[in-house]
Amino acid sequence: MKRTREFEIAWQGLKEGAHQYEYVLDDAFMEAHEAPEELHDWHATVGFTFEKHPGFFRLHFDVGGHVTAPCDRCGDDFVLKLWDEFDLIVKLLGETEEEKEDDDDADIVFIPRSETVLDISNWLYEFVMLSLPLQRVHPDTANGQDGCNPEALKLLNRLSEPIDQPANNIWKGLDAFKDKDNKN
Repeated sequence: MKRTREFEIAWQGLKEGAHQYEYVLDDAFMEAHEAPEELHDWHATVGFTFEKHPGFFRLHFDVGGHVTAPCDRCGDDFVLKLWDEFDLIVKLLGETEEEKEDDDDADIVFIPRSETVLDISNWLYEFVMLSLPLQRVHPDTANGQDGCNPEALKLLNRLSEPIDQPANNIWKGLDAFKDKDNKN
């Protein structure tokens, strides 16, 4: 993946306090991070707040926008709205590595004080992907009806009906060997 300075925060030159950034992620960004091919027409907006404190940074990602995705039920593409919020703490490592082992929290990242920039491109990608729902289904229409393709739903209903299967007759002959009185 090509590295770009657009997603790097040069934190050493920033004053303490909150700093606001806005990123618009498109198909080119998502393809560079190897997003699934069935998801296309990306327009993800990420409002990013970088709070600088002595010894740590508090990062807040506010994901919005939309992407075109296939419906898990009918297979037709639809526009899926993105929305979620994520927080992350970045702690600066001191002279000793012991500080790193004190916290096993997934929302805390450690970087050495010698780092001069913080590349957030991977976090942007991860948080946009985490904002996608596990089940992607057409939203209901304005009048409350299902938004899926009606022809596909008819086919699914027809295919999900139980099929009358003929009785399995391979055990039929064993009934003659049963002991009627349950005697040995």
